[in-house]
Amino acid sequence: MARTLEDSVGTLAALVREARSVVALTGAGISVPSGIPDFRSPGTGLWENVDPMAVAHIDAWREDPERFWHFYGNRFQTLEDKEPNGAHRALVELERRGHLDAVVTQNIDMLHRKAGTRELIEVHGTIEHSSCLTCGARYALADARARLAADPRGVPRCDCGEPLKPDVVLFGEWLPAEALDRAYELAADADVLLCVGSSLEVHPIAQLPGITRANGGAVAIVTQGPTPWDDRAAVKLDGDVVAELEALIAAL
Repeated sequence: MARTLEDSVGTLAALVREARSVVALTGAGISVPSGIPDFRSPGTGLWENVDPMAVAHIDAWREDPERFWHFYGNRFQTLEDKEPNGAHRALVELERRGHLDAVVTQNIDMLHRKAGTRELIEVHGTIEHSSCLTCGARYALADARARLAADPRGVPRCDCGEPLKPDVVLFGEWLPAEALDRAYELAADADVLLCVGSSLEVHPIAQLPGITRANGGAVAIVTQGPTPWDDRAAVKLDGDVVAELEALIAAL
């Protein structure tokens, strides 16, 4: 017999209630209700009409900063004014109630921070600021956008004259070691890894469920569409992420 939403939410609530440590892992799907497209959905995905290796690779930034910033300038504009949705706020409420130790996010959109998450590990960086790789200067998002608009070639530049790079992990770059180590540590210690809006296919973060399981924890998934962990998860919810996390809060 197929499980009802109420059954699945009840199972998830019991896992969370009984856990000593719960860690959330979030991906692009949690931000879709805020009006931010994910990466690969047919028709709407960010990479639907763009080759990411041509516009979002570290080599593209080095070799053709104009083309790179034409893409990323639009990305900044898309993300800057977006607001957190009920799923982000539900995770904040879980943290406030003492049910959630931390959020590990693959997203760069600042929405967890805007929502009020206190313990946040941004493993792919953030658009909150951009940096000069020559002199190390850092500029807030609004400043970087102003510099982009003022430059005749559409490339935001440091005071030293070099192009800025957004503080996000581009293709061809390593994830920040400190954030990755912290994510591994949290996953290893978690009784429940709550995976929200992530396909669980992008490595190395896709290794986190395996780390939790190997250390005796359970994996819970709240994500539309299939993931490689569906058959091994303690519970899988695949409907509306906002409704399901709000239902979790109500069940607790």
